[in-house]
Formats: sequence, structure tokens, C-alpha cells
Amino acid sequence: MIKTILFDLDGTLLPIDTDAFVRQYMRALGAYAGHLVPPAELVKHVWAATGEMIRNTDPGLTNAEVFANAFFPRVGVDREALMPVFDAFYREQFPALRSTCTGLPGIARSVVETALERGYEVVLATNPLFPRMAIEERMRWIEVDDLPWRLITVYEEMHACKPHPQYYAEVLERIGRAPGECLMVGNDVQEDGAAAGLGIDVFFVTDYLIDREGLALPPGRSGTLAALRALLAAGL
Repeated sequence: MIKTILFDLDGTLLPIDTDAFVRQYMRALGAYAGHLVPPAELVKHVWAATGEMIRNTDPGLTNAEVFANAFFPRVGVDREALMPVFDAFYREQFPALRSTCTGLPGIARSVVETALERGYEVVLATNPLFPRMAIEERMRWIEVDDLPWRLITVYEEMHACKPHPQYYAEVLERIGRAPGECLMVGNDVQEDGAAAGLGIDVFFVTDYLIDREGLALPPGRSGTLAALRALLAAGL
């Protein structure tokens, strides 16, 4: 029996083309910190460190620690000099990226509220590649930041990323649920679909679907975000 719904953020609740958004994000970050590191160099090193973070599954290191260990030796600028600039970017410049997302706030809040009204616990199971500040900012764009989330997966706390099964195992452990008690809702067939490997039910949101392999989607467990809202209202 499903008790908890795990919602992905980008491309699922948040109506964005993830690749286009990340390109805008990288340009903005490079420009903001360009007085310390040439923008092209900064972006290159951010991507390299992000790759290390995605590959890591060491339970002794948070994603933030993996990123820092990979990034700062590459960039050649002391952490004490660069981290305040990154923090300021997320406070001052990152909110402006909202303009790259059309149609906000959309129906995300009503979907999550419907789940809560039906008695489900909710988790924001976004890929933990961003600091909490950036994730909570994007939650504000779709007006879900004040809802009673059981867990929000951020890079300061998590120890693996999608599509590693260790990511989903850590989520289950932290919320005290068995796989059969959860439904993963996401738009990425490979990353969010990996939850099925642990026995978690999956619903694929098709509005901004990402499918690198062209797989056939289950008709009863795929559809638009609006279709998911109707399914939740009717009872899963």
C-alpha cells in the first residue's frame, strides 16, 4: 500500500527544459564569479566536479563534500575566497533564472496538495546536485516551499545521486519506508525509473519527458502532471 509519494522537481513539478535551464544557470554562475575565475574555466571545472559527484556512492561523503574535493583543487582558488561568492550568487542572482521557466507556477501545488489531502506523505526527491538554497528557491517558483515535505534531498545531506540505487535506498532509510510503500513521480525514464530496481512503483510525467532509450511507458503509470492530479484525486 502506497503511503509516500516521492516527487522529482525539475521537469516534473517545475515546468522546465532541464538542459536549457542548466545552460542558463552555468552562464549566470560563470559571469557572476568571473572576477575570480575565467567563466569558461569555472564552468568546465563545475561540470567535472559534478561528474565526480554523480559517480560517487561513498556513504561516508556527502555530495557537497565530493563536489568540493573535486572542484577546489581543479580551480586553483581557495575555498574561503570562492564559497562566499557562490553563496551570494544563490541569494542574489539565482532567483532571476525564474524568467527562463515559462508558465509558472503551473499546477504543481495543486498536485502536491491533492496528494496530501488523500493522506499521502510527500518527499521532494530531486536529484541532489544543488545546495539547499537553490532547491528551495526553485520550490518557491512553483509555490510548494511551504508544504509539509517529509524530506527534501539536497546535496549537503545526501550521499548519492540518481540513478544510483543507493540514492533511493538512502531516501527509504531516512523516511523509514519500505519500497512497496512508495511511488516515485518523475520525468526522467532512466534516472527516476531507476527507483523500480528497488521495488518502488514509478509514475512518469510526460510534459517534459526525458527518455534516452525510447522505452515504452506503462499506460497506467504515465501521463501529464494534470493526469497525475486526477489519478491522485481518484485514488491510486
